[in-house]
Amino acid sequence: MLESHLLVNHEPDIMIRSGGQNLSDFLVWQSVYSELYFTDVNWKDVRKVDLLRAMRDYQKRKRRYGR
Repeated sequence: MLESHLLVNHEPDIMIRSGGQNLSDFLVWQSVYSELYFTDVNWKDVRKVDLLRAMRDYQKRKRRYGR
C-alpha cells in the first residue's frame, strides 16, 4: 500500500544527489537498491558534462543490489 503512494513507483538504477554528500531523507524508500552518486554541483547548475560524468561512473560500478 505504501509504494502505491510514492512519488517514484519503481527502484531507479542510480540516484544523483546534488549539493553535497548526504541523503537527508531524500527518497529513502526508493533508493534502497539504487547506486548513489553525489556531486557538489547544485542541481540548477548541473551541465550535460556533469550528467555524463555520473553515467560514466555508474557504468564502471559492479551492481551488488544490497549485498
